[in-house]
Amino acid sequence: MNVSRTRLALLIGLAGVLLLVLVVVSPMVLISMPSFLSEGRTSIDCADTAQVQEASDSATADIPAEYLELYKEHGEKIGVQWNILAAVGKRETDHGRSKLPGVRSGTNYAGAAGPMQFLISTWGGKARVPVSSTFNGYASDGDGDGIGDVYNPADAILGAAKMLKRNGAPENVRQALFVYNRAWWYVDQVEEIARKYARSGDVKVPPQAEEECDDSLVEAAPSDVVAKIMEFALAQRGKPYLWGGTGPDAFDCSGVIFAAYRSAGLTIPRTTFLQWPFGVKVLAGQEQPGDLVFFNAGPGTSADSPGHVGLVVSKGKMLEARCRLCGPIKVTSYEARGNRVGFTRPLQNPDVLEQLKKLQNPAR
Repeated sequence: MNVSRTRLALLIGLAGVLLLVLVVVSPMVLISMPSFLSEGRTSIDCADTAQVQEASDSATADIPAEYLELYKEHGEKIGVQWNILAAVGKRETDHGRSKLPGVRSGTNYAGAAGPMQFLISTWGGKARVPVSSTFNGYASDGDGDGIGDVYNPADAILGAAKMLKRNGAPENVRQALFVYNRAWWYVDQVEEIARKYARSGDVKVPPQAEEECDDSLVEAAPSDVVAKIMEFALAQRGKPYLWGGTGPDAFDCSGVIFAAYRSAGLTIPRTTFLQWPFGVKVLAGQEQPGDLVFFNAGPGTSADSPGHVGLVVSKGKMLEARCRLCGPIKVTSYEARGNRVGFTRPLQNPDVLEQLKKLQNPAR
């Protein structure tokens, strides 16, 4: 009997200790989620627009100074994460230090060349391309000599930044890396290297590209109507591009905007070519969420007849369905994008103003 009472007392004491631990630890768990539950990601600051990564000690020790400067310079210029660029350079040729064929001259067994291992066909058809000539590829002049040289680190890194940007970076890094080298094991390896190169141990993406920041974008909308438009548009992120698509499963650039306005009870033209003259022109710098931003891109387009459009969701950011090979619908930057034609505000079109009046006074 005494033994049983002793055991009972021990059990009660142990239960009390466990309860005390739970009381103390539970708030800590809620405040700071362990990395194994948050997939190793740090919390997102939705107001952080810079998202600049500081190089880790591992990065400065492993990356040649010239290459590190080029990764940072061209990453910032094009708008992709420098540590992703650096990780590609490490995985491909150890930042140009590899002695394998194709790094300094010729090509490897797969036809790739240079420190960033471009296929010659993807670069521009030949190893050295005058950038003033007409060519199809990512040949770039990173050192200002007028030649896109696939073996020149400055040129190759700039070209790689453009290719990653074209295919989804900085928002959809994994998609961009998969297009760079179509193997998911490659994507995993590059991301692992990139995390080691960043002092934060992370690969940051623009905060507006994260669904966690959608609420703040919608709350900042200048009106309830714009909030409805943005809420619908942001919900389409991740869906595929489809030329002529108006949903619900896929969209093209003007189709997702047409559908977003329709979700708010408004009718605007369906195509980019008709949306451009429809809205009231807005000066650069005065655009606001709900406005449209246009680009001279695509066959048969011009500065007076732009062929691509995005929906402004915050200053410098737009939601767009870009192209079939450009990844899914996403939020991205329009400030660094070339061939930008201008902004319009469909909500100021006289027809839309009449529609708004009817929505506000449905009985009339």
